[in-house]
Amino acid sequence: MSTDKKRILTGDRPTGALHLGHYVGSLANRVALQNEYESYILIADVQALTTHWDKDENLRRDILQITSDYLAVGLNPEISTICIQSMIPEIHELTMYYSMFTMVNVLRHNPTVKTEAAQHGFKEMTYGFLGYPLSQCADISIFKAHLVPVGEDQIPHIELARKVVRRFNELYQPVLVEPEALVGEVPRLVGLDGKAKMSKSLGNAIYLSDDAKTVQEKVKNAVTDPARIHKTDPGHPEICTIFEYHKVFNRAEVPEIEAACREGSIGCVACKKNMAAKLNDLLEPMRERREKYSESDIKDILISGTQRARAVACETMREVRYAMDIDYFGR
Repeated sequence: MSTDKKRILTGDRPTGALHLGHYVGSLANRVALQNEYESYILIADVQALTTHWDKDENLRRDILQITSDYLAVGLNPEISTICIQSMIPEIHELTMYYSMFTMVNVLRHNPTVKTEAAQHGFKEMTYGFLGYPLSQCADISIFKAHLVPVGEDQIPHIELARKVVRRFNELYQPVLVEPEALVGEVPRLVGLDGKAKMSKSLGNAIYLSDDAKTVQEKVKNAVTDPARIHKTDPGHPEICTIFEYHKVFNRAEVPEIEAACREGSIGCVACKKNMAAKLNDLLEPMRERREKYSESDIKDILISGTQRARAVACETMREVRYAMDIDYFGR
């Protein structure tokens, strides 16, 4: 795929089904950008092994699931290249070259790496986990991506990618593109328990693949205002999980709902029913799109997308090897 459009690289680790937090945080934006930019969506299965190396039996299932979610939200495989990281060996070759001139302390002091290590309870870091930011650098630069959509917490990764690419171009020849972060406001959707952001690991998520009844049940059991015992009790919407969802998925009714909650003229049951209906209105078109693709269709899309992506990666590595003077039989 060759166009005059700027390129974007984004993606996810396949560690389970995607949820509403993923949708508002990145997926909706990817769909909006796919016609404006040449988009590469990387399923980072190798990077998933940095924290799930003992659960690799789920990778095949999760890759198919995440691709199904991509298609359901409206990513078009004809214009967005969906590809699998492990099936593009040129990424791993470039990662190794980057590791030759990147100091270990640079990786150790990466704030995102330190935060993730603490979250996973790693007292020691594996070689793969410590070095995964370099793999991300290779992900970006193998496709010569100009832009990488990220939230504020991911900026250190993009800064590292810029430094690594700049260093490569200085050491050898300027053949790689120095990427820029496309920083947007990334909403953090609180989980159903109201205690943390929506997360697969915390079991507080509404998944894009949930059916209508499941969504209704999950919303019904979501945490609201614990001080409200009776419908007529004055509410405190600022501490209510469901009200947070209304602010994201039902903005038009927010002023009315907030006023009614505070004066006790609407109860939590009615408020939840309204929210469940809005979420199912959002998810129903996704369910319809998902039904259009069989497992065989999804595999074909992944094979085709990975082939297109690898062709680009091979051309980049041809230029990289030439710049490094290691294309021993190519001159």
